[in-house]
Amino acid sequence: MPAFQSIVVFSLAENRLLGEALVRILRNKNGITVAGVRAFSTSATQELLAAEPDVVLLDSARQSLRPSHLVSKIKHDLVRAKVIMVGMEDDEAQFLQAVSEGVAGYILKDASAQEIVHAIRAVAAGEAVCPPRLSAVLFSCAARQASFEFNPHFQSEFGLSTREQQLICLIRQGMTNKEIAERLSLSEQTVKNHIHRILKKTGSCDRHELIARCQTQASTPVHLA
Repeated sequence: MPAFQSIVVFSLAENRLLGEALVRILRNKNGITVAGVRAFSTSATQELLAAEPDVVLLDSARQSLRPSHLVSKIKHDLVRAKVIMVGMEDDEAQFLQAVSEGVAGYILKDASAQEIVHAIRAVAAGEAVCPPRLSAVLFSCAARQASFEFNPHFQSEFGLSTREQQLICLIRQGMTNKEIAERLSLSEQTVKNHIHRILKKTGSCDRHELIARCQTQASTPVHLA
């Protein structure tokens, strides 16, 4: 985004009082334009999408993440928009879920107004923002996922395809067939068929046994000739 272009912000706030207070602060900042602040509702979401903001502020994980998938909807309909979740708990699982659904910023409830302003400007410039401790969690998670996804034992032992390995990673995240279908733009029946083949290939009775088997394979050392 060019330096002279104002950053358009839209806020959906479960806590209306705090949301309006934050917006009053933002309206006094150079280079930031507030397109609206609304309580969570279907009509407010439609108004947000119509405004086509650069940055969206959301203050409720319950209203924004699974099962509502509001963040995913915003990212689907407004590809260039950046989503920041503000007033969040220091919760690793919630943070990783938010990242997986597409947020670019995750700000804790003890953050100052100036930190939120900094986050808005940072994500608008293409950066990602989160507390340092959660940044370490993200690195650790990425390392585990890479080890799980690309361990050559999956191919040699089970003969799993790249798509099947991808599905296993999503299953590990606790996603349902419907959620996996939405993530991969597949039909739910196609996902069910893939999972049935995966269970058969790995000799697993259910998802829990599948993950246990694959984790065992992922921890097996790779011996190079």
